[in-house]
Amino acid sequence: MISTFLIEHAPLVRAAFWVALAAAAVLAWLLHRLRLRGVLLGLSGVSLVAVLVLTLFPDGTRPGGVTCTVQFSVPFQGLETLANVALLLPLVLFLGTATNRPLTVLAGAVALSVAIEVVQALAPALGRRCDTNDWFMNTVGSLLGAVVALVICRIDRRRTTTARRRVTNGRNAEDEEFDTLRGRC
Repeated sequence: MISTFLIEHAPLVRAAFWVALAAAAVLAWLLHRLRLRGVLLGLSGVSLVAVLVLTLFPDGTRPGGVTCTVQFSVPFQGLETLANVALLLPLVLFLGTATNRPLTVLAGAVALSVAIEVVQALAPALGRRCDTNDWFMNTVGSLLGAVVALVICRIDRRRTTTARRRVTNGRNAEDEEFDTLRGRC
């Protein structure tokens, strides 16, 4: 039922993807700026649970046996591709912003995607099938999430650096010398 709706309204789904990405980016930026790290971590946890349920919950639609499609094409079309791009994007965006380490989170997300595909290949009871294109599109989504998180972290770092300079410039030399002796920046 939902897949029929998505297929019949594919252009709307594509537009909704970009709107959701923009909304998630604004939310991550606001939470990061307000220093609500716990909320970002909570959203990361919800995203991780969603990833695990969507990829490892038994599907049962495919008969048993190990099936794995190995292909190295660039399938930038169709709703399945868009779903694979969107799968890990929120996790990387929220966790990368929460930890201020988007590149480390990116590496972990790529490894998670590989692990998911291996489990799908080796656990026929799940009724799922591994596909290298799924891994590739998950990686593209993770990369997109990491880039947005990196931009958010850089903007905030620049903002706090500028604010510190303003405070330092407003202080007298004796205060700065005292702070230097105490080992403060």
